[in-house]
Amino acid sequence: MRFFKSKEEKELDNIISRLKMNMSNNYKDNAQDNLKELETAINALSHSGKMKPVILAQYMAILNDYKEKMKGYSHKDQKPYWH
Repeated sequence: MRFFKSKEEKELDNIISRLKMNMSNNYKDNAQDNLKELETAINALSHSGKMKPVILAQYMAILNDYKEKMKGYSHKDQKPYWH
């Protein structure tokens, strides 16, 4: 764990925190929006070269983990329990 994080890392951590909060509260649409926001931010940082490749790889792994967890994670895919 690093004690001194860059502004970019703090921004990504903030998005991840909101994503976790929305998932824990079952706010599926908001969590999906946070996932897209995280992916966009990581791609922008990747293209800009503002982040070290090792740190960027760690965030890419987090992104890929959430993408896998959130497959089919939406209200429209949810089956009603009364049928």
